[in-house]
Amino acid sequence: MKLKTRELAIFAMLGAIMYVSKIIMEWIPNVHLLGTFIVAYTLVYRRKALYPIYIFVFLCGALNGFNAWWVPYLYVWTVLWGVVMLLPKNMPKKLASVIYVLVCALHGFCFGILYAPAQALMFGLSFEQTLAWIASGFPFDVMHGIGNFFCGMLIVPIANVLKMLERNSIQE
Repeated sequence: MKLKTRELAIFAMLGAIMYVSKIIMEWIPNVHLLGTFIVAYTLVYRRKALYPIYIFVFLCGALNGFNAWWVPYLYVWTVLWGVVMLLPKNMPKKLASVIYVLVCALHGFCFGILYAPAQALMFGLSFEQTLAWIASGFPFDVMHGIGNFFCGMLIVPIANVLKMLERNSIQE
């Protein structure tokens, strides 16, 4: 996938928006717009949505330190992207709005489970210890899922704005 200069600038900005939104919302534990942005970007840019996602991941590491917490970031956000890529493109709009919110929420509820394999491998956790690690983080995953549910209601409006901007830039 060769990127045009315009696309590179847009994806860099979208990745930076993801990072800044995460920083701004850190005062609410596990509530952020990351899932919302990932779903919206995927709906509009499809495979190319990986660019802003990994720009965000790189910014997290570069500005917060490439450490053990960062390693799962290399795949946990891609799981959400992959699920959205598997959804049918031509769903009825009302159904799509509900499905996107539910997928976003489910990703939040499953975040600890998705994060756990890297933790287990890096820290040599047994299966039982991994399950205990997941269980101890479950209240945070519940908050994450609920936050993703409510933030996910912005997916369709954000995707619509991005699509409109894309159409307008093509016409110029």
